[in-house]
Amino acid sequence: MTPPSSSPSRRAVLATAATAAAVGTVPSAGPAAAFADDRERPRRTVVFRNVRPFGALRPVDLTVVDGRISDRPAPGGARVIDGGGRIALPSLVDAHIHPDKTSWGGSWVSRRPADTIADYVAQDVELFASQSRSVGERAYGLMAHAVTRGTRAMRAHADVAPAYGLAGLEGLAAARERLAHALDVQIVAFPQHGVVRTPGTAALLEQAARSGVADFIGGIDPISFDRALKEQLDLVFGLADRYGVGVDIHLHDTDDKGVTVLRGIIERTRALSLQGRVTVSHVFCLPALPDAELGPLAAELGDLGISLTTVAPSRDLVLPIARLREHGVKVGLGSDGVRDAWSPFGNADMMHRAHLLGWVTDVRLDEELSACYETATHGGSDVMGLPRAGLAPGSPADFVLVRGECVPQVVVDMPQRDMVVHGGAVVARDGRLVRHDA
Repeated sequence: MTPPSSSPSRRAVLATAATAAAVGTVPSAGPAAAFADDRERPRRTVVFRNVRPFGALRPVDLTVVDGRISDRPAPGGARVIDGGGRIALPSLVDAHIHPDKTSWGGSWVSRRPADTIADYVAQDVELFASQSRSVGERAYGLMAHAVTRGTRAMRAHADVAPAYGLAGLEGLAAARERLAHALDVQIVAFPQHGVVRTPGTAALLEQAARSGVADFIGGIDPISFDRALKEQLDLVFGLADRYGVGVDIHLHDTDDKGVTVLRGIIERTRALSLQGRVTVSHVFCLPALPDAELGPLAAELGDLGISLTTVAPSRDLVLPIARLREHGVKVGLGSDGVRDAWSPFGNADMMHRAHLLGWVTDVRLDEELSACYETATHGGSDVMGLPRAGLAPGSPADFVLVRGECVPQVVVDMPQRDMVVHGGAVVARDGRLVRHDA
């Protein structure tokens, strides 16, 4: 996690349809709409009528066949859902969040002063012990809320340490299972207390990697916090190589220590052929680098498919996204901690996070505001290795319907997500989770 101001999961089986308002049938399209044989006949077709992709002036129909956008004619009797002229936008992706730590949905938590990661970690343990609800219940509440705000996927970090055992990992796995119809989740076994400085953590990380529950193994500030650069990186990358999981390392250092760690990550990614399976989160050492240093480093990251995530904490610490993308670096946006021991803020609303990205970078132009939304959607999809939900034929039917004029205005005004669609099924309406497609 960030101190304040300072193999994708499988697509779930879609839920069965239930009664809903504004649902009708498509008139028969005749023989021309028929498919060649039963093997090609779609199992499930839904037409979202009268929607405006990306704020287009003229509404169109979006046809969804088996969870993907289709340009084929809808067969007779297909289900119709009226979009009421709303804007259709790709669903959002939270590329970095800590649902296991949250107090979301519970009583107010009064926080005490803290200055270092060790201070925050100690308060994490106290908050964990004080909660009457399990990790699974708290995480489910927050993750379900994220769905109602239009999140299609998230990479969720679970603290793994002797203070918790694997309770965080197991809690996130339970929440992931309950939301499998509505949300794709990758889980990171994250050693918030340090890999080396806290005895017993390394063994727990290996258990997590071996369990099949963790999709990624994490790390944290190998020099400044763990004080064991080689030992931490060798252990984390060794587990990833041995058990076929990815790597996602928190890197908060703002100085040369951060660059040194980044070079160590690059070296091990190349040596173990882990291209496309490594992410570095926060990476506060990059924003201040001059172009002469950033360019070559970004080129190496891009060549090795090492992705980065930012939570847009401040103007000085947000990643230089446009410059990194010039070198092919994938950059996603995330919520980080939400209502936890580290901070009372956060809401797991990635449209709000896109708004914050625009705010801290002081953007004004339409194309800049639209780029913020793209980072919160396609940027996260790229980091997680998911197909982009681009509203084009063949793309996943993961989208939100909102009232508004255009993408830039949506980023600024953050309207209610009137409808959230995941894999062609309606999973939320008017800010509430829908348990069956309705």
